[in-house]
Amino acid sequence: MAGNFLMMNVKQLFYKLVLILTGLLYFVGPAYGVRIKDIADIKGVRSNQLVGYGLVVGLNGTGDSDDATFTIQSVAAMLEKMGVTVLPEDIEVDNVAAVMVTADLPAFGRKGSRIDVLVSSIGDAENLQGGTLVFTPLKGANGRVYAVAQGPISTGGFQVGSVSGSGVQKNFPTVGRVVNGALIEKEISTNFNDKPTLTLTLRNPDFTTASRVSQAINFAFYEPLARTLDAGTIEVTVPDKYKGNTVQMVTMIEKLGVTPDSVSKVVINERTGTVIMGENVRISTIAIAHGNLSIEIKEDQRVSQPLPFSRGGDTVVVPESEVLVEEGNNPIFVVDSGVSIGEVVKALNALGVSPRDLIAIFQALKAAGALQADLEII
Repeated sequence: MAGNFLMMNVKQLFYKLVLILTGLLYFVGPAYGVRIKDIADIKGVRSNQLVGYGLVVGLNGTGDSDDATFTIQSVAAMLEKMGVTVLPEDIEVDNVAAVMVTADLPAFGRKGSRIDVLVSSIGDAENLQGGTLVFTPLKGANGRVYAVAQGPISTGGFQVGSVSGSGVQKNFPTVGRVVNGALIEKEISTNFNDKPTLTLTLRNPDFTTASRVSQAINFAFYEPLARTLDAGTIEVTVPDKYKGNTVQMVTMIEKLGVTPDSVSKVVINERTGTVIMGENVRISTIAIAHGNLSIEIKEDQRVSQPLPFSRGGDTVVVPESEVLVEEGNNPIFVVDSGVSIGEVVKALNALGVSPRDLIAIFQALKAAGALQADLEII
């Protein structure tokens, strides 16, 4: 028994040493790292979207017009629930606007907590400034009510107009926010502390990044807790000492530093002439020559008139054109295979190319098969 126990301790110690050495070798090289919480999310821990239909009252004649029949019907239905019976054709809604109310329910939102709501006009209201959102239930995708919204609206803008039609507008007064305007009435149960495993999902799936996250977690806990399921998923087993206290384990995992990897890419925005290149972009051995051709045409109007004392001549306007063609005389530069992004930039700068020229050059490099990176045009 003692021998078996000693053998198990030796194996555990050996495994821990292997993890430490692997971790040290793994993290040698990258000069920076980002927290796992900044590149990955925990599966099941997310916000949920809520939506509701409501009315904004108290507007100064800037509400929906009589053409918005749904607003009139909503006001009539609301008054009927309050014990006031009125015919829809007798209602004018200049001071009322129909709106859609949206909000995000936090992952661990509790009853009694308050969240902000966004109010957007769906009719032909001109301005929601000064209005008040009345009691509006907010429902989730399953049709259940999770919060109730009510309160004064802050638009962050204004609109001032005259009878002639001229006016001044700042921002969009038909959209507003009610700060802390919704009260959470129903919670979403998660049983987070009872989970036997945690699943991390990378926001930008990548096999190398997923492997580094798994290595970092195993190195930090000295146990093989994490395993990579695919390029975007890492499964972490909750050890016995953290069961019932999973939050503490998540806190430790989120603070771990990892250097994310990505595919080499060149992004080009042709509308603005912007070129963005990643640090791992490489090109094959090529020779680059880029010349500019400029054509300038000048046209003047000259007056031609007959000689003095001549007969039968008329004074006329004669166009005179001058064409100037100038072609760039740039030399050919040779770029060796596998050079870094800095050397590529130096070579292109030596050619005197502009961002617009860079776009044409990179497109030509990709067509020639010399660009060892993805070329994305947005």
